Order: sequence, then C-alpha cells, then structure tokens
Amino acid sequence: MPDFKFEDGYRGVVVGLDEAGRGPWVGPVVAGAAVFINRDVNPYLLQHLNDSKKLSKKRREELFERIKQEAEKGCMCYGIGQASAEEIDEMNILQASFLAMSRALEKLDIKPDMALIDGNRLPKKFSCPCQCVVKGDSLSYSIAAASIVAKVYRDHLMEDMALKYPGYGFEKNAGYGTKDHIEGLQKYGITPEHRKSYQPIKEICDAKKV
Repeated sequence: MPDFKFEDGYRGVVVGLDEAGRGPWVGPVVAGAAVFINRDVNPYLLQHLNDSKKLSKKRREELFERIKQEAEKGCMCYGIGQASAEEIDEMNILQASFLAMSRALEKLDIKPDMALIDGNRLPKKFSCPCQCVVKGDSLSYSIAAASIVAKVYRDHLMEDMALKYPGYGFEKNAGYGTKDHIEGLQKYGITPEHRKSYQPIKEICDAKKV
C-alpha cells in the first residue's frame, strides 16, 4: 500500500505524476499531477488510495471526487494534461506521456520542487528535478492520487468519444484493442482519433494505400 515515504525524502513541494492511456489504439494519453499540500486530509482517502488499475471504476470515481474535495479545502492540488493521438504519432508514446505530464504540471496552483514519476524512465527536460518510482502508484500517495486523476479523467473522455464515434465500444474498452473495438474497425474503419503509428491501426492505413 502507498505511503508518504518517497515524499518525505525531499524538502519543499513534492508532486506525484502518472499517466493513463499508453496502450490504447485511440485517443489521447492523459497525465495526472497530485500534490499533498498538507497531511490534514480525510483518512478515508489515504486508506483507499492505490494504483488506479487495482481499484473498481466505482471506487476510482469516488476517490477522484474526494481528491477534488481536498483540493477545495486547500489540502491538495491537482492538474491534468494530455497529448493527442496526433502528437503520439509524431513523437512516440513515451515522449507524448512526458509532454502530457508537463502540461499537467502547468495546471497546478503551486510550483513543485520535486516530481515523483511512476515508471523507470525520466524525461530529459522537465520544469523541476524528478525521480522515477517503479510501481510508484502502489508506493506513493501522490503518485496513486495522480493515477486516479488521470484514469478517471481519461475514461470520461473516452465515454464522450463513444457518443461521437459509436460502434467501437469506447465507453467500455477505453480504446484498447478489444473484440468490439476490432469489430468497429472492420465495420467503420479508423476515426481521426486513432493512433496511426500503432501497429494494428498502421496495418489498416497501409492496406488502404495498396
């Protein structure tokens, strides 16, 4: 379970960063940034914060609402950034994820002194010093909160996209390559939101050129 051990290793404002949407074939990659300004938060939030992938959709939604409440109280702040499918195709998913994280940092009401980034890769250029934390969304409260913010926000984006592009199951699969997504591609083709550099989509694009 996460705790504040990594945050306590640094002085000043420490932000947790995580992304959602590296694997899907469609839509943006979304990054969340979360800062605990103080520890006077609802104990329920700390009790249930964890890697967003380990939580039910209902629990993620509930925790996101609690994060927003803590932000309104001044105990936390959070930011959300994204990079489009077009940007992912232009620069690759890793660099697009870092771009989304930079944009999430820009949305914060406070300037961090250190960033804890989930994973094992660091951006070459960033607005503050940063440290990788492998499986950080299971180890750090800040990264866990960021993972929930990113996941819930992106799921809502994909639900909206499902209304614009029905027939692919985006509201259920979040853009991953599930059976209903593949059937939608076979029936309707790709949308402007598909990542053309991803192999299954690239194959469809290449087949059209033949």
